[in-house]
Amino acid sequence: MRLPGLLSKLDAQRGQTLKRLVSESISTYASRYALAFVCMAIVAGCTAMSAWIMRDLINGVFQNRDFTLAVWFGVTVFTVFLIKGVAAYLSNIILARIGNAIVAAQQARIFRHLLGQGVDFYQQHVSADLVTRVTHNAQAARDVLQNIVTTVGRDLLTVIGLIGVMIYSDPLMFVVSGLVMPFAVLGVNRLRRRVRRLAQSEFTSLSSMVNVVQETVQGVRIVKSFGMEDRMQARMEETIDAVRQRADKIATLGARTAPLMETLGGLAISAAIVYGAWRVIHQGVDAGAFFAFVTALLLAYDPAKRLARLGVEVEKGLVGVRLMYELLDTESTLKEKPDATQLAVGAGTVAFDKVTFGYQSGEPVVRDLSFIAAGGKTTALVGPSGGGKSTIISLVQRFFDVEAGAITVDGQDVRDVTVASLRGAMAFVSQDVFLFQGTVRENIAVGRPGATEDEIIAAARAAHAHDFITGLPEGYETLIGEHGQGLSGGQRQRVAIARAILKNAPIMLLDEATSALDSESEFEVQRALDQLLDGRTSIVIAHRLSTVMRADRIIVIEAGRVVETGTHADLIARNGLYAHYVAIQFGAPDAAAE
Repeated sequence: MRLPGLLSKLDAQRGQTLKRLVSESISTYASRYALAFVCMAIVAGCTAMSAWIMRDLINGVFQNRDFTLAVWFGVTVFTVFLIKGVAAYLSNIILARIGNAIVAAQQARIFRHLLGQGVDFYQQHVSADLVTRVTHNAQAARDVLQNIVTTVGRDLLTVIGLIGVMIYSDPLMFVVSGLVMPFAVLGVNRLRRRVRRLAQSEFTSLSSMVNVVQETVQGVRIVKSFGMEDRMQARMEETIDAVRQRADKIATLGARTAPLMETLGGLAISAAIVYGAWRVIHQGVDAGAFFAFVTALLLAYDPAKRLARLGVEVEKGLVGVRLMYELLDTESTLKEKPDATQLAVGAGTVAFDKVTFGYQSGEPVVRDLSFIAAGGKTTALVGPSGGGKSTIISLVQRFFDVEAGAITVDGQDVRDVTVASLRGAMAFVSQDVFLFQGTVRENIAVGRPGATEDEIIAAARAAHAHDFITGLPEGYETLIGEHGQGLSGGQRQRVAIARAILKNAPIMLLDEATSALDSESEFEVQRALDQLLDGRTSIVIAHRLSTVMRADRIIVIEAGRVVETGTHADLIARNGLYAHYVAIQFGAPDAAAE
């Protein structure tokens, strides 16, 4: 694409983004914006009036030597500035509150949109980039609107009012001083295009910086264990330097409007003074009109400079706004049917019928997979890592949609029921336990937010977590850090199990649920799980075969396919892949069978 065509396309995108932002915000806060505009119009009118007063002040007071008129002018000027100050205060307060409301609304909107995305969305996006979209880009929306509203509502109205004073005072002198305007417009537009390109790269670098911080904090044990402090510091400094360099370039470009406007403004003012004075001296033009014109021109100088910078400031913010809308316009690949029904759980039988699925197109993780997890029974999935076991757990919860085949619960296709009712019927404990920053009680209550204190404690007892919880400094009210910092791996696992027990769902999904427990704790929790799973549909993944031997049915998964199925005794008797795993873990199949 040629450069002119590319710039035209970028300008079109910029215009659409700006139009969308303005239309959404103005319609939401129309009444408050209207009040702010009234206040800014009063400010503009007062500024124009202060210039217009100069005409009568010069002609009436100094030429006629009327002191009484001077007192009247003094009172008038004081009143005008008092009204201007009050109006400016009100407009600033109104716009600040609108801006804060816009940031809050956009951040909530972005976060709500993120929650509505499927798991695949998060696998395709860097978390630091999403954090930047929620924080920085929402603020960019506010900054763009505030710049536009303030500059248009206050500065443009002020300049228009002062131009009216200048034209009324001396139209010819206005034409002479206005000859510099085309040069100002051309210069600012050129700067604006360069700022747009730099602002895009600044957002990218900022996201990279957040990513380095996140990786360092989340992986601090690895960083310290491998002595990576210097490498991470160097990486961070490199990213910070990239952000600084781009910020410096943007600041330099933005600052170039100052010498441009100072030079052109000085030229316009000096031309007006010289030409106006010549007309007063040689053509008898009214001296009061001349001073009113010069005063209006001087008062118009600062708002004109802000108007000139508007394009540059808006251009910086629009990059963030465009990224925000790009995220908001991303549709979830996991869509719920308009006529989706509530899942009705009876026996709780889960069936896979010729299911094929892959995270990457053309690379299936499970292939033509069929099996039935009988209602009220425990089905264990066994097999090598990467065979597709955890993927099966994800598909049951409809974190992803299958490419072929169907998954049903009591004969109901999971794609035909609401996601909320489907996941509400399941309790999930993963091998990667995630605890939220908050109290122990709050983390257990995630399983059922309305649970009573007694129910929470009962769930903790069932998960054999009550004793260690009561030993914490604040018991159930003990604050735990991000990702459960402050608790051991086994303690975090038991809190997660308590959370699942509290949910009391008819279908249980356990992915290495006892992997972080020592032998004694595993025995205690296994007894609790046996009670919990009794009579429920359960799908259990475990590398420790001791935890699945008592399952009603064991399914051996390899390369995304079912290769063996049966009870522990059946599979040992077949002397196949399962028997091989048992032999590796226990030394001899017969010993394991005992």
